[in-house]
Amino acid sequence: MGVATSGPDKVMVVSGCCRQPPVVKIGGGRTVYCPCIHKVQLLKLNIMTINVETDTVYTKLGVAVSVSGVAQVKVPGNNVEMLNAAITQFLGKREREIIGIAKETLEGHQRAMLGTLTVEEIFQDRQKFSQTVFEVASTDFVNLGLTIVSYVLTDIRDGQGYLKALGEARTAQVHRDAAVGEAEAQRDAGIRKARGKQIRLKAELESSTVVAQAERDYLLKKNVYDSEVQAKKAVAELAYPLQQAKAKQSIKEEVMEIAVVERRRAIDVQEQEIHRKEKQLAAEVKKPAEAERFQLETSAEAHKKKQIQEATAEAEAIQLRGDAQAFAIQAKAKAEAEQMAKKAEAWKEYQDAAMVDMVLENLPRVVAEVAAPVCEAKRIVMVSGEGGEIGIHKMTREILDVVTDLPLTVQRMTGVDVSKALVASTA
Repeated sequence: MGVATSGPDKVMVVSGCCRQPPVVKIGGGRTVYCPCIHKVQLLKLNIMTINVETDTVYTKLGVAVSVSGVAQVKVPGNNVEMLNAAITQFLGKREREIIGIAKETLEGHQRAMLGTLTVEEIFQDRQKFSQTVFEVASTDFVNLGLTIVSYVLTDIRDGQGYLKALGEARTAQVHRDAAVGEAEAQRDAGIRKARGKQIRLKAELESSTVVAQAERDYLLKKNVYDSEVQAKKAVAELAYPLQQAKAKQSIKEEVMEIAVVERRRAIDVQEQEIHRKEKQLAAEVKKPAEAERFQLETSAEAHKKKQIQEATAEAEAIQLRGDAQAFAIQAKAKAEAEQMAKKAEAWKEYQDAAMVDMVLENLPRVVAEVAAPVCEAKRIVMVSGEGGEIGIHKMTREILDVVTDLPLTVQRMTGVDVSKALVASTA
């Protein structure tokens, strides 16, 4: 029997009979074992430094570069799963063998990342490159049971002078920026110098302005003081005449005040007299006039009512007469309409006979109208040609000719031959 111990930087694994799974003691543990049936092995937990060298790798744009990096790796003692993976992978191996496996893994990832970037990206942002390699390689290292504590890109170089050209371009750019900065500094210095001169001149002008303003204020105040002195002197000289004039003015104002009081009293007396006369006038004239006006208004109102009543009665009488006349006219019109309707029926029945009857009925009236001008004439002068009739016979014949032409006129107007109708009626 024996006792096995391990230091704080090691893991002790005891395997063999009755040790399934193996007993693992982490950092400073101890255990009892039998050398005949048990095997005790140690695995270091300390940090291992790995120098990763990658030579002649073509970048994204085909530029061949070589890089160097340094990584710190270890077996994690606080993660059981990764510790078991490390025991499975590296138990019984020497430290240089473990470093070789980790180096090859890191170098593969470093070479792969170089092919995805340009020289400028690697050169200008080493931190980004290191971080990318660290993140990509950490996954594989977890499977190996290792953890990457840190990874740093230490160097990048090439054999064609590409990086030197980049440096020279950057140097030229820095020189250019320095020249520009110097020119800008000189320009700024000139501007500041001009501004300083401007400020100095402005201060001088402001100082001169303040002096001029002080002199102006002195002269203005001196003139004011002189004016006040002259005014006081003039007041002193005119004090007695002024007081004498004020006394005379006061006396005059008192006299005018007395006249005003007297005038007011006279006005009061006149107003009282006017008030008395107004009362007298009201008693002697206004009251009788109001009584007479009331009497006239009453009479006018009674007369107006009488006229309204008479007008109302007359309007009612006119309306009654109008209603009676309208009724009579309506009755007459109705009778005439009935008569005309009967005549129309008779005319419709007898036709030409009715027309002849109407013509004969109105013939005397027509003859009278034809002879009317002759009856109205006071004097008639008749002119006849040679062998023509003269005297009353000619005038009578002319009237009869008009009457004789009447049937022809009726025939033209109505289409009824009166002469034939008369002959037919007598037959």
